Amino acid sequence: MDMHTVVVGTSGTTAEEVVAVAREGARVELSAAAVEALAAARETVEALAAKPEPVYGVSTGFGALASRHISPGLRAQLQRNIVRSHAAGMGPRVEREVVRALMFLRLKTVASGHTGVRPEVAQTMADVLNAGITPVVHEYGSLGCSGDLAPLSHCALTLMGEGDAEGPDGLVRPAAELLAAHGITPVELVEKEGLALLNGTDGMLGMLVLALADLKNLYTSADITAALSLEALLGTEKVLAPELHAIRPHPGQGASADNMLRVLAGSGLTGHHQDDLPRVQDAYSVRCAPQVNGAGRDTLTHGRLVADRELAAAVDNPVVLPGGRVESNGNFHGAPVAYVLDFLAIVAADLGSICERRTDRLLDKNRSHGLPPFLADDAGVDSGLMIAQYTQAALVSELKRLAVPASVDSIPSSAMQEDHVSMGWSAARKLRTAVGNLARIVAVELYAATRAVELRAAAGMTPAPASLAAVEALRAAGAQGPGPDRFLSPDLAAADAFVSRGGLVTAVEAVTGPLA
Repeated sequence: MDMHTVVVGTSGTTAEEVVAVAREGARVELSAAAVEALAAARETVEALAAKPEPVYGVSTGFGALASRHISPGLRAQLQRNIVRSHAAGMGPRVEREVVRALMFLRLKTVASGHTGVRPEVAQTMADVLNAGITPVVHEYGSLGCSGDLAPLSHCALTLMGEGDAEGPDGLVRPAAELLAAHGITPVELVEKEGLALLNGTDGMLGMLVLALADLKNLYTSADITAALSLEALLGTEKVLAPELHAIRPHPGQGASADNMLRVLAGSGLTGHHQDDLPRVQDAYSVRCAPQVNGAGRDTLTHGRLVADRELAAAVDNPVVLPGGRVESNGNFHGAPVAYVLDFLAIVAADLGSICERRTDRLLDKNRSHGLPPFLADDAGVDSGLMIAQYTQAALVSELKRLAVPASVDSIPSSAMQEDHVSMGWSAARKLRTAVGNLARIVAVELYAATRAVELRAAAGMTPAPASLAAVEALRAAGAQGPGPDRFLSPDLAAADAFVSRGGLVTAVEAVTGPLA
């Protein structure tokens, strides 16, 4: 199989495949088993549609209007209408990678054979993804229950050749024009199909998967920056000894301590405690870095467990079960995903907080153990990194606000039929913002710590080889080293891009080998 092609089968998908489609533009193909399962489920739906008994979503209205039986002549209109009426999003556009993840995950559920959608509709979904057509989806419109209704409706609208979408050239045009330009025939929805395209946790799940990928990089990056700060502060690496972490056996803690110890291997800076009053112990932000970073790592592990379960799920209502049963259910409720999205926002805020405390310590001449005030070239004439820490502190404060959980809220909808909702989409949106801010916070600590390490080296001390690799790579990425004051924002932006794209981890792993 081509490494840039993802085959959609009947048993779900993986996080790696979601990222490949969403971010890397991987092509999507339906497996033969998926096409067979789609056809079989469709036969079940068509058989039920021919019977006089009402079946939700097939021959009835939706939500609070489910009590109305819809005659055969109005059922195609019913499916079109649910897409049009539910495409009611407002606000800024959602990012392209999020929409692609959402579309791919809905295709994954459709291909499971539990939704009753025809094979040709699933193929059109794949064709739209492969053409690089991205529906315009708006920030607001999902309560995270009955699925991410408005976001998914905007995607279904594109399949119908209605509404607006972004082409592979980045320009927004009418969806009908884009489909025609790529030889894609708009779908004409029939019984059950409109509902099946809307009723899933795909938006919040897609954002969870993307956030987990980003946070994996950021937690390893934060282990590295913590090690650099420890080194620059002439701290002791003895607190990283494996036997200390073995007696409190949280897996993430041990992994973070090991990462830091490997980064510091060969350092001539650690353990000196060069003060008039020698230190017995380093400050908590330095000494407890493995405990804080490690607890966050274990939270990521829990997040991956929830994501993997959801990636294996077929979320729809009603669903087609083996033996030809079609049953209503509540699997569209986003609570499992919403809770972990909020949990991740909490640990992101705390990681940002401890990074900022180490940065502040590096800049304070009373606590930095011989470094110049604010790491300035000529303190007083130069302000050094004083305001970089202000920016970092503002980002930390914002992370704390974003850590307030969305999933504890619920606003009833649909005339009290949908009287408890998850707010999972909102949890996902704020986590996405938090992850971006966390990358900036880690980047500021990196910028300060590398400058401090260089100043120690200039004073005749020997940093660890991995530390020097981080410094060299960051400078090559456009973030300059010590010297007189200059326009600082471009340097911080370069550091942010370097961290976000995984450049720090790559540079250090060239010395240490793979880090956890």
